[in-house]
Amino acid sequence: MMNMTIAVDEEVLRKARIVALERGTSLSVVLRSWLEAYAEVAPGQLQAAKAVLEISESYQAGSGGMRWTRDELHERQP
Repeated sequence: MMNMTIAVDEEVLRKARIVALERGTSLSVVLRSWLEAYAEVAPGQLQAAKAVLEISESYQAGSGGMRWTRDELHERQP
């Protein structure tokens, strides 16, 4: 496991430590959990955003291009 140093406002850090203490945990545990969740979610979100941008760049609004059905718009990709 690696250590990390970040700069945080002193008052924010104080309040965050109090909240962690009230929840029976430590700020290290909270930050580690948040970073783990962030690292797993971000790649999927980035891929989805890129796909939306590619589609939107492919078609001009009002150009008479492709039209989607309601079902196609709500179709889930694996």
